[in-house]
Amino acid sequence: MPSAASGSPSVEELLAFERMLVDLSARMANVPVDRVEAEVQIAQAALQQFLGFDRSTFAEFKDDGSLAVLSSTALEGIDATPPGPLPARLGWFIAKLRAGETLIIQDPAEDLPPEAVGEAEYVQRTGLRSHLSIPLRVGGRVVGAIAFSAFRETRNWPDDLIARVKLVGEVFAHAIARKREHEKLLAAMVEIGLLKDRLERENSYLKQAVQVRLPQGLTSRSPRFLSVVEEIKQVAQTSSTVLLLGETGSGKEVLAQAIHDASAQRGRTMVKVNCAALPASLIESELFGREKGAFTGALARQAGRFEIADGSTIFLDEVGELPLELQPKLLRVLQEGEFERLGGSKTIKVDARVIAATNRSLEQAVKEGKFREDLFYRLNVFPIEVPPLRERRDDIPFLTWTFVKEFGNSMGKPIEEIVEESMSALRDYHWPGNIRELRNVIERAMILSHGPKLYIKLSNATLRPVAVKITAGSLDEAELTIIRQAVEQCNWRIRGANGAAALLKMKPTTLESRIKRLGLAPRR
Repeated sequence: MPSAASGSPSVEELLAFERMLVDLSARMANVPVDRVEAEVQIAQAALQQFLGFDRSTFAEFKDDGSLAVLSSTALEGIDATPPGPLPARLGWFIAKLRAGETLIIQDPAEDLPPEAVGEAEYVQRTGLRSHLSIPLRVGGRVVGAIAFSAFRETRNWPDDLIARVKLVGEVFAHAIARKREHEKLLAAMVEIGLLKDRLERENSYLKQAVQVRLPQGLTSRSPRFLSVVEEIKQVAQTSSTVLLLGETGSGKEVLAQAIHDASAQRGRTMVKVNCAALPASLIESELFGREKGAFTGALARQAGRFEIADGSTIFLDEVGELPLELQPKLLRVLQEGEFERLGGSKTIKVDARVIAATNRSLEQAVKEGKFREDLFYRLNVFPIEVPPLRERRDDIPFLTWTFVKEFGNSMGKPIEEIVEESMSALRDYHWPGNIRELRNVIERAMILSHGPKLYIKLSNATLRPVAVKITAGSLDEAELTIIRQAVEQCNWRIRGANGAAALLKMKPTTLESRIKRLGLAPRR
């Protein structure tokens, strides 16, 4: 159809063009989405040849406002337009198309305005003689453009040609729009899949977490610990907030689980959060959730642990480590049962029973300005003091055999006897790491055992056993002996890798407060 570019087309040429348009429309309507751009290029080449132009280009507007070339075809000896965004120096050209204006350039010297500096430079560099660019709309919005260029001679652009070329371009634009919608659908499905995977991982975590139990963990022969068990039985039937106070490794998590298992919420999994293990930058989103885009890397909405715990129990371990700036949000949950996700404005209501635990003195933290007083009183509704292992030494043989049986079953090593010297050493040791340290000692001994008789060596216990028989009236004396031995062994150095706190596996602040309470001072 060469005459279509230079004058009025004949009837035969018009009929041929109409047949080609119908064929293109049918092909592009049924083409698979993964073949759309390839079919556009094939159809574009046929259209260019049919109309007798030197080059044809099809481009798409991106979300950032740039105009990116998707396909370009050209006659031999003519360079096709490279794929990708058009250079910024063609800003006048891009702005006109984005505004929905058809650009007809028959003589660049006359048709280009003074502000089209980049376009004039392009014309001079490439030898462009004539150009037609038609903006394409889908749903009333400009989504791209189709363009034709002449480099060998000046061409005319009749109105009927522009109208027909626009129809072809819109067929291309609708096909690309269909592909983009398909891509958005796939992206949404991927996001849904990620959310589903995350939910499954959270469910898996909760299922695994609920299976972690210390066998018969609440059985005891210690009067002090039996009183704690009785308190747990009483508070479990209520919805009151519980604060478990005790040293690291003393079994606070086991007690929290026991409270949940005896409560009305026992049909749901208890959600556990270690406030000391989470980075300060992530703890808010972990506790209260986040919206998509709340911060860099937040690619999807995430439910927080309080949402997961709705209708159940949430255990906040090491609550004393909660950042000060986050404490008002926790206070609001305790008071009102509501919060907002990070990056969101929608108020979420939850009904979750809170059990908190700490090895710190929250009263001291309040005095130091590190913990809110109103939050402390909200948590301190029903405080339970969990005794350390050295204050329930009658339970050491029982707990030892519990761990021996646990590891014996998992390792396939049946143990019939624990040598008396080992059991005596266990009873006499101070256990700064409490039940957790005892479990680790037994695990190591089980790994090294080679027969039915178990020898337990306190190889990691650098302190000598306490030569004090522990009774109700001599607990302070035992503690005084151990701490004095440690600080003197370390030349009264408390902090650091070689300090007494590291030797006793205690926090430096905890050790310093006990030294002060016991009235210890270097011997003169």
